[in-house]
Amino acid sequence: MTEAHDIQLHGLRTGYRMGHGTWRIVGEGLEAMARHGELTCIIGRNGTGKSTLLRTVARLQPSAGGQVTAGGRTTATMTATEMAREMSVVLTTRPTAQHITVEETVALGRAPYTGFWGRLTHEDRLITRQAMLSMGISHMAGRTLSSLSDGELQKTMIAKALAQRTPCILLDEPTAFLDFTGKIDLMMTMRQLAHDAGKTILMSTHDLETALRMADCIWLLDNNGITSGTPALMASQGLIDRYIGKDYITVDRHSLAISIGQP
Repeated sequence: MTEAHDIQLHGLRTGYRMGHGTWRIVGEGLEAMARHGELTCIIGRNGTGKSTLLRTVARLQPSAGGQVTAGGRTTATMTATEMAREMSVVLTTRPTAQHITVEETVALGRAPYTGFWGRLTHEDRLITRQAMLSMGISHMAGRTLSSLSDGELQKTMIAKALAQRTPCILLDEPTAFLDFTGKIDLMMTMRQLAHDAGKTILMSTHDLETALRMADCIWLLDNNGITSGTPALMASQGLIDRYIGKDYITVDRHSLAISIGQP
């Protein structure tokens, strides 16, 4: 991977069209960079627009202004196929198709490469199996989505993103439905993918302590925009304590462990 696969925000405005040309603005003047070879975690209080930001970066909804660049290009100029080869996305919404199998779902990640007829090559099938193996779901290959728990479905959708083989991966609360060990395993997998495969991985999370321990970079999103830095830097400057906003919850600035005292 090259530096061109960094994701950069340039004065980005995020929000929703309300009709008659009006917008409900959620984020204003957002400036940040998620670097290739790093796991970047977005933290922020509910309502600050983490999901909106990810959906805007992935071009699943329009921006209200500014630019996103990835792969050395402004994403607004990319075709749908080019975007699908640049970024894979995992959202929290449950897919509407419930009667296809896990393996068929993961194989859909190969769609940007299979051409008009969508036929899978031997290599496509191998990549699909490798993605399922990475997420520990090979034994569920023949099960339908309707039979999966929320955690199993989350792993399936992440495997689909891995099968897409994009330089950038965006994930919205990927640990939300996983148990403790599942959360740790997923974060370690994402960190390893970033470091070993040089991918740009950008994910939102409420799992603050795990993010502080595992992320290379933190984006702290609030009403003033994005403040970014390494977890150690953010903690040393007191930014994490201010984000938590409770005197009895503190972050050790060396170990990054969170302590809870008496309120």
